[in-house]
Amino acid sequence: MTEAPAGPLHGLRIVDISTVVAGPFAAGLLGDYGAEVVKVEMPGAGDSLRALAPHKDGTPLWWKVTNRNKKGVTLDLRQAEGRALFGRLIAGADVLVENFRPGTLDRWGITRAWLQGISPRLTILRVSGFGQDGPYRDRPGFARIFEAMSGFTQICGEEDGRPLHLGYPISDAIAGLFGALGVLAALHDLARHPERRGQEIDCSATEAMLRTLEFLAIEYDQLGVVRTRSGNRSQYAAPGNVYRTRDDKWASIAASTQSIFARLCRALALEALLEDERFATNPARVRNFRALDDIIGAAIARLSLEELRRTFAEHDVGFSPIYDIADVFDDPQVAVREAIVRVPDAELGSVRMQGVVPRFSETPGRVRHAGPTIGQHNDEVYGALGLSAAEIAGLRARKVI
Repeated sequence: MTEAPAGPLHGLRIVDISTVVAGPFAAGLLGDYGAEVVKVEMPGAGDSLRALAPHKDGTPLWWKVTNRNKKGVTLDLRQAEGRALFGRLIAGADVLVENFRPGTLDRWGITRAWLQGISPRLTILRVSGFGQDGPYRDRPGFARIFEAMSGFTQICGEEDGRPLHLGYPISDAIAGLFGALGVLAALHDLARHPERRGQEIDCSATEAMLRTLEFLAIEYDQLGVVRTRSGNRSQYAAPGNVYRTRDDKWASIAASTQSIFARLCRALALEALLEDERFATNPARVRNFRALDDIIGAAIARLSLEELRRTFAEHDVGFSPIYDIADVFDDPQVAVREAIVRVPDAELGSVRMQGVVPRFSETPGRVRHAGPTIGQHNDEVYGALGLSAAEIAGLRARKVI
């Protein structure tokens, strides 16, 4: 049988000493694309992500996804023996991913100078809440803080309600995405300029979240507008909302262009709206969104979800039912694309989780296995560094690993 092609990052070696979500998410993305990632945890309890819900019979499920494709080892970086062994790991690595509070590794003697003295071309990704400098650098940070400080939480929630946090720490994933992108950009530059030393990448989760908000800053700068909450209603295109069908289902609909709005009107037998000056252009529709929403909502309320699906398909109007995760698993598009894949796991046998995004035509990424158990690959990884079984046993006994 022909072996599946390796991912586009096959041969790239990464040491991931980060914890919880943002840093591990960045390293995990690179692992999806074929990089070899060694995940380092403290001996004993390991990464605190293991303690977060959900669990199955004591096995942490979130951990299994965020740290998939990684080899798991334990190592106490605070001990002299641990630092020395870490140096041997770094000697064979291309990238280090860390998300300790700024200055923590320096206090342990793991400075940039020390790291690049061992591996001059080492790329160092530092993910933190607020960045490596500035008055907030030493503050503790969590996703909700980054989302609130970036202005994101202020625009989430009902128009007359309190600001709303989402049901998932989205800023951790966003920071991870920017971190992975930064690593790839730095490696590209290093490939073009091999005489240079590896770069240090300062990725602030708050700044990453702010960057995703695109027009909020320029809108305030140029118009003095402070955008706030509008519930499910789109603030930049109309109609764009969540509407209830006759059978008490929910559908998300967006008619962001003039042509889609015209098709939506025909689909709902509302052609008269096309001659109404209040709705002639998108800016006009946004100004008159309440009247438009009432009309659109009443028309949709006369249809079942399946009727709405059929008529919108006939008229090429984009919409989606509001899915829960069970609906996602049942969707034929998800099935055909294998967006949910089954992968082996040392503890649970096999598990289903999201596939690799994006897809590469010649060197596709792959989910090879779920996240490792604590220290699962100690013998393999440290043995490959030349340590004997007795030496590994001694390090374990001294709680270095």
